[in-house]
Amino acid sequence: MNKKKIIVPFIVLLAVAVYFVAFRKDKNLRYIPDNADAVVLIDTKKLTGQYLFSLAMHPSRWSGKTKGKSSGSLKDSGVKIPDFLQIFHIKNTKFSEWYSVLELKDPRKFIAFLKRQNFADKGNNRFQKDQIFLMIEGDRCIAGTSDLAFAAIQRQFLQTSANSVRDADQLIQNTAGSISFISGQEIQNFSIELNDDEIEIKNNSNPEIFNTVASKSQKENHFLELKLDQENIRKFARFFNKSLADSSQAASLKAIADLEQVNDTIISYGYDDNFNEVEKKTIQKILQPNYIIDIKSSDPGKTWAYFQSKKWINGESQFTAIPFQPNIITRNNSRVVIQSTRKQVILPPQLKENYIVIRNSALLYSSLKTLSITEKRIVSDIDYIMYGNKAQDYWVKIKAKKGDLPLILRW
Repeated sequence: MNKKKIIVPFIVLLAVAVYFVAFRKDKNLRYIPDNADAVVLIDTKKLTGQYLFSLAMHPSRWSGKTKGKSSGSLKDSGVKIPDFLQIFHIKNTKFSEWYSVLELKDPRKFIAFLKRQNFADKGNNRFQKDQIFLMIEGDRCIAGTSDLAFAAIQRQFLQTSANSVRDADQLIQNTAGSISFISGQEIQNFSIELNDDEIEIKNNSNPEIFNTVASKSQKENHFLELKLDQENIRKFARFFNKSLADSSQAASLKAIADLEQVNDTIISYGYDDNFNEVEKKTIQKILQPNYIIDIKSSDPGKTWAYFQSKKWINGESQFTAIPFQPNIITRNNSRVVIQSTRKQVILPPQLKENYIVIRNSALLYSSLKTLSITEKRIVSDIDYIMYGNKAQDYWVKIKAKKGDLPLILRW
């Protein structure tokens, strides 16, 4: 009887503790500016729970090597881990610029952590490592892939007492993460789901269109294959050139590309012992794509004129905006076609839906010299990346190669 009196309260207290540690979340999002047009949310508690479950199911990882104390972990860095990590993009800034505001439990401990991680001290509590920029003020830190908006973010969040607060339920629904696009009062949410060997980003659970695209991807073996209608061209053009889609009069776009390693001859000149000029030939291996790009245009003449105005067509009818030469650009009464000339590529029959499929290639990641060992390992582990769209339904899948461990333990 006495044991029951002890055990029952213990179980209740344990259940309460588990609820507060694993399930109860602060859903007040305080660090999303009013002029944000895109927000990425990461549910850190859900992700941690998923990691611990995967770890429990794979005992081989229990005795894995851990990082030395000199490097430290984020948990011991002096940062307060939020229930929802808020990463945002500010309207009218470059697509590559993303920011986040972090709360610090111990700023001095965090600065010491940054030094151990080889962040360069830029002065005035600013730090940088590669393309990660940080600014510390008091018990908060602004992090970003750029520091251009730091002053504006500082004014809004670090020097203002009253900030608008969003509810996490507006942006995420019981998934590991979400991407939300904000336009005024309209919010379009995409869930991010981390599975054993894939990451899915989607706004609809109906898999019909995506199964069709995935089925086709298994039959073909091109490095790149895509088909986009005018609306999708406009969406992707925003990342590069906002006027490109409308100015080019493009109604649809089809393309395929394959990678090949070829020998490139470099000719240089030197002098022999008698000061006679001597030609020297050096052979190096380079990555060369073979491709065809078919642009269906509402007015091919205007499309051609636009390319000429951008100086993308030279006197030999080569499309110079694509750095991989040689190629040739031609037109007829309905389309403009750009294709490599070293090896002919023919467009296969394509689906009606909008899609992009990029398959991994050993030639690709072996040529990425600037990547770290960890980054090369992650890239080499990817099987393909796929995008699909039909009407208002969108879907992106990053598929990894089959492995003994789930992605959350691999990456």
